[in-house]
Amino acid sequence: MPSIDRFPLGLAAGLVMALALALLAAVVLRQADRSRSDLPDFGAVPAFELERYDGGTFTPADLLGKISVVDFIFTRCPNVCPVMATQYRNHYATFREAPEVQFVSITVDPDYDTPEVLARYAKRQGVTDGRWVFLRGPIAEVIRLSEQGFLLPAEDLPMGHSAKFALVDRQGRIRGYYDHDSEAAQELLKTHITELYRQQ
Repeated sequence: MPSIDRFPLGLAAGLVMALALALLAAVVLRQADRSRSDLPDFGAVPAFELERYDGGTFTPADLLGKISVVDFIFTRCPNVCPVMATQYRNHYATFREAPEVQFVSITVDPDYDTPEVLARYAKRQGVTDGRWVFLRGPIAEVIRLSEQGFLLPAEDLPMGHSAKFALVDRQGRIRGYYDHDSEAAQELLKTHITELYRQQ
């Protein structure tokens, strides 16, 4: 004859086990949500100081607290830069409601790309706010930042600049590189921007 005293104990044990499993699942899901993309870490962007096209300076402090996409361009570029600009315009429009997402373009032709030239270029790209910023500086500093900071080639400038986009997280760390002419890579970039944006 079954004991009526054992049934409540068995039920209680089952409830405790179910609760423990539910809590464990919640922790696992929360951790997965925070790092589900498992993006690589290519290191922190090093110290630099460049001139903004709209006045003032831009340093790594301006990357903190934001998700940034960085590229190297020049306004007279006849081939890859127009494609890169088109991709940037698309992302700029896609994330227009996300002020923490910014786009940073650094010219590799600073002698020609004065602040006035960059301002006209920004206007042609439809830039209407500070979410897309154009920077310039001494060419030696730009080369150092490209090669040593972002690990991107910078030979035979201006034509030899990299055509990749670099993704930087809120802590100023480089998390990925994306080919400008691959739609799959650009879709992946959008996905990774969104994932970083959702992380706290």
